[in-house]
This record gives sequence, structure tokens and C-alpha cells, in this order.
Amino acid sequence: MKFKPLFLLLVALALSGACTPQAPSKPVTPTVTPIRLPLGYIPDIQFAPLYVAIDKGYYQQAGLNITLDYNMETDSVALVGANQIPFAIVSGEQVLLGRAQGLPVVYVMAWYKQYPVGVVSLAKENITKLSDLKGKKIGIPGLYGASYIGMRALLDAGGLRESDVTLDSIGYNQVAAVTAGQEQAVVVYVSNEPIQLKAKGYDVNLLRVADYLQLVSNGMITNEKTLKENPDLVKRMIAATLKGITYASTNPDEAYQISQKYVENLSKTDPAVQKQVLTTTIGLWQIDQPGYSDPQAWQNMQDILLKMGLLKKSLDLNQAFSNAYLPGQ
Repeated sequence: MKFKPLFLLLVALALSGACTPQAPSKPVTPTVTPIRLPLGYIPDIQFAPLYVAIDKGYYQQAGLNITLDYNMETDSVALVGANQIPFAIVSGEQVLLGRAQGLPVVYVMAWYKQYPVGVVSLAKENITKLSDLKGKKIGIPGLYGASYIGMRALLDAGGLRESDVTLDSIGYNQVAAVTAGQEQAVVVYVSNEPIQLKAKGYDVNLLRVADYLQLVSNGMITNEKTLKENPDLVKRMIAATLKGITYASTNPDEAYQISQKYVENLSKTDPAVQKQVLTTTIGLWQIDQPGYSDPQAWQNMQDILLKMGLLKKSLDLNQAFSNAYLPGQ
């Protein structure tokens, strides 16, 4: 019996503690991950899906705070490969060239289905088929990047060599160069300069890479470390971006309006031309299977790079890209 008072005291203390009002808990603030996303070009209507994803809050809903960074593709690949940033938007050839240099970059989301490069000429030049390129002086931004890869792919498809044409590095002045007669043809993005030329009243002929060969174009890359340590981040980033791509593709007029907030002077340029650029660009996107990367396109890309001597040996393409992080996988 001598233990009963102590037992009753403990019970009383327990009951009194249960009745003591608890301090209100502080609301939990969701973790937001800041992401700097390099794009590889200047602000442009072609990036409408990213502007849409930011403006509509798709990234925010995924716990991401996106800052767009317009940077050189080679720099972007190097930064992602060094794990200094987790993501970038680049063209497919940059992935293979980066991996050949030991950079562990991985392409995880295809944005474009069709390679957007082509060769445009004024109709009076009568360049209507690939063999017509032989002997021609062709302006090109430079002997690098997607434009150069696309040009070489067209030459290869036509049974031509680079020595069969004269490639003239002119920067991004294709419209002025071809209309002034400085070049007989120019290497372009098929959704941009051809539309500008037509808007100026010129009849043109266009040879598109995508009509001859399927190559890997613009998409999202990350690195092996991020895939291993934070696959959920990769999935959230891809899903939010694909929502922007899907929305922009089905709501181009609204996507154009949103893009005006992000592209300086877009509203001061010809709206009809810019809307046509967007509409044509949408036709190049991977819409039917959002984000899906075609293995054959990767093989085609590697074959072209090997022929060009930009790759010295074949790579394990299964390490270069993955569809495993797409929604539903």
C-alpha cells in the first residue's frame, strides 16, 4: 500500500499535462528548389512553353523556382556535366560530343521531334533538291552546333561532301545575306528565317533535314549524379516542362501573349510573323508521345558525327539518353 500515493500522483501529473494547452504549430513551408536553366539562345518565341510553364505556375506547383539563362550550348553541357547545375536545354549532338569528352550528361526529355535545321534559298536559284546544292555558296552561322550538323546531314543524304559546296560563316544574318545576293542559299532554322523571307514577299525553296533523316534535336539534359541522387527532382522538372509544352501547343495565341512578358520587343515586331513562327515551331515538337526520345534518331546522330570525324569511336547510346523519367514511367 505504501506505493499507492506515488502511483496516484503520477496519474494526476499525467492528466494535468494532457490538459495543458499546446502552443500552435507553425505552418510548414514547402521546400522550393531554385533551378537555373540555360537555353542556348537569346529570348525568343521558340521558348514559349517555358514561359508558359513559369507563368502558369507549373514549375512552382512542382516545387521549383526557375530562372532562365541564355547561354552557349557547349557551356551549358560543361556546367551540367560538372554538376554545377542540374539541367539545361541543348541539342542532341551536344550530348554525344560531351560524353565523348567524359562529361556524364544524359538526355532525359525530348522537346523537338523533328530536327529544326534546313537550307533555304530564293526560288530564282532553283535549288529544289539536294543535288542542286553542289557548287553553291551557302551561308551558315558557323562551322559548329546544330546548323553545321544539319548541313552535313543534308550533304550526306544527297551523296555530297563538304568540299562540293562553299560554306561561308556569316553569323545569324541569313535573311539579309540571301536577299542581298551575298549567298545562294543559307542554313536556317526552318521555323524562323523562311517565314521572315515569305513575309517580305520572297518565294523560297526549303530543304529540311527532317525530310531526309531523323536526328535528335532540342531537349532537356541532366547528369548521372542527379539521376542517381535525386530522381524525383528530374521527374518533377520534366513533368512541369511537358505541361508547358502541351499547353502552348494547344493554346498558341495565349502562349504568344505570355511570351511578350519574357521576350523584349516581341510585341513591337510583326505579330503575324511571330505567331506563324510559333505555329510552325509547334509542328516540330514531340507532341504525340511527350518527351519520348527515339533510339533510331540517336543512332542516326552518332553515325553523322562519326562520318564528320567529330566522334572518334561509337558510344554506348543507352548511357546517353533515357525515357525512364517521363510521366507514367
